[in-house]
Amino acid sequence: MFSYVKTSRYHIYKGVIIISQGKADLIIALITIAWGSSYLFMKMGLDSIDVFNLVALRFGIAFLLTAPIFYKKLCNIDKKTLLYGGILGAALFCVLSTLMFGLKTTSASSAGFLAGTTVIFVPFLQIIINGKRPTLPITAGVLLTVVGIALLTIDSTFQLDTKSLFCVLAAFIYAGQILLTSHFSKMVDPLALGVLQLGFAGIFGLLFSFIFEQPRLPGNSVEWFAVLSLSVVCSAFGFVLQPVAQKYTTPERTGILFSLEPVFSAIFGFVFLHEVLKIQGYLGAILVFSGVIISGINKKTMS
Repeated sequence: MFSYVKTSRYHIYKGVIIISQGKADLIIALITIAWGSSYLFMKMGLDSIDVFNLVALRFGIAFLLTAPIFYKKLCNIDKKTLLYGGILGAALFCVLSTLMFGLKTTSASSAGFLAGTTVIFVPFLQIIINGKRPTLPITAGVLLTVVGIALLTIDSTFQLDTKSLFCVLAAFIYAGQILLTSHFSKMVDPLALGVLQLGFAGIFGLLFSFIFEQPRLPGNSVEWFAVLSLSVVCSAFGFVLQPVAQKYTTPERTGILFSLEPVFSAIFGFVFLHEVLKIQGYLGAILVFSGVIISGINKKTMS
């Protein structure tokens, strides 16, 4: 019989490694850093590759890389896991396609900040779906993050390019994807789920590329670098581990941690694309970090 073992790093029950919420949050934070770099690589790729074509390449290659590694998990999938993987893959396709259309009209930094509005949508979707109210730390963290994102995205005339709203739409869809991932990962194998969603997102991208574009492979080293970076760092690593980590943390906390994405996108944009923030932008970044820290306070700490 399997026994229960508890260590400072993880729990083991019935032969399965169970991550603590702190470790799960750390994994999500690392994923957020990877995704912060994705705006840079998507911007590079979109200079010469069409949107659906880039989605197909990004997730198709990521699936081909991860499927052989986790083939034992895939051999044992059932219809439920396949269905959930298809649903998450469709959501992922919608998120990235919408986001990349927004990237065509705005900077990598701004796109990251606008996509950060996911943090607003997650707790309120939770309220609508199951009536679950966010805790006080989560509420305070969301408010600070919202103010931070506003400082990062709205100019002195309080105007916002309507075309950039594609990024906000992507954030809304992604909030739904986060909630679905949190729900599905507790019902089926989260690792198999993470790999399957890559494959389905790639299939949807290829299908739409054949219908609306002319699909092709990258034609030079810069294009290949952008595509492979998106596939390996941002997709194979990020989207496979996301369901695993989300199994051991809350959707609200996940949304807050993902709000760090615009901060990292700004850093990568500054270093590689020479995109410079104004003073209010740096203040906004500080507020986003503060929101993440405050949202991590639990009831035991407060009592």
